[in-house]
Amino acid sequence: MRRLIASSLMLSLFALPALAEDVVRYSLEKTADGYVRMDKQSGQMSLCKEADGQLVCRLAADERDAYESAMASLDKRLGSLEQKVAALETGAPKSLNVMPSEEEFDKTLSMMERFMRRFMDVVKELEGDEAEPQKT
Repeated sequence: MRRLIASSLMLSLFALPALAEDVVRYSLEKTADGYVRMDKQSGQMSLCKEADGQLVCRLAADERDAYESAMASLDKRLGSLEQKVAALETGAPKSLNVMPSEEEFDKTLSMMERFMRRFMDVVKELEGDEAEPQKT
């Protein structure tokens, strides 16, 4: 029983630094207009004001510009993808509407004939092996 208590106490002592890091991840600094909140891990800053007893935070101006730029880029990519999907949905793929040329057909048929001839040779060899009496 003492070992169990000692081991759980040791585990909890190792977990305390991890909890402390989470607690001090953000720092708040008072300004004339409200507060500045800084995320110590990512370096992002937010401007915060008190409204109706709650702290309301917004991204800083330079971060908002980066956010809006990323959103505009994603909107452009999404529009392009939607156009491609619409084009694919409206028209049947061209490869389904086109018959192979006479040359392509002959080439394919020739390959099939070679395959079948070789396959039949293998079958004949196997039949020949079965017909021969086994030497013991």
